[in-house]
Amino acid sequence: MFAVTIDPEPPCIFCALQEESLAANELAFALEDKFPVSPGHSLVIPRRHILTLDEASEREIAALFALVREVKDQIRRRYGAGGFNIGINEGAVAGQTVMHLHIHVIPRRHGDVDDPRGGVRKVLPGRGRGRL
Repeated sequence: MFAVTIDPEPPCIFCALQEESLAANELAFALEDKFPVSPGHSLVIPRRHILTLDEASEREIAALFALVREVKDQIRRRYGAGGFNIGINEGAVAGQTVMHLHIHVIPRRHGDVDDPRGGVRKVLPGRGRGRL
């Protein structure tokens, strides 16, 4: 008798991607977000299926952030940007919806919000008021 193993999780959409990427290297690739918060919003994704940055090797971290730099340059050329928010959501409690590590590269432009001060510090409403 053979045991049948059924994966309770749906297949990882990042592992299954077949589309062309914006940029790539041996350990990671980048593509535009399917649900961008601003024009040019992109994702940098390790090729190996891992959940958190803690699971990434030093080589993978270097490869990921090399692509972050490359993607920022591409966004500046294609879309323009006055700045960037770069972030990682780790775990469902932090808003991660695709359980495969990925880095958001979100271009920002003058006037896209009334007051951008605090940036990611405003992710928890009412908590981003203090000065650094």
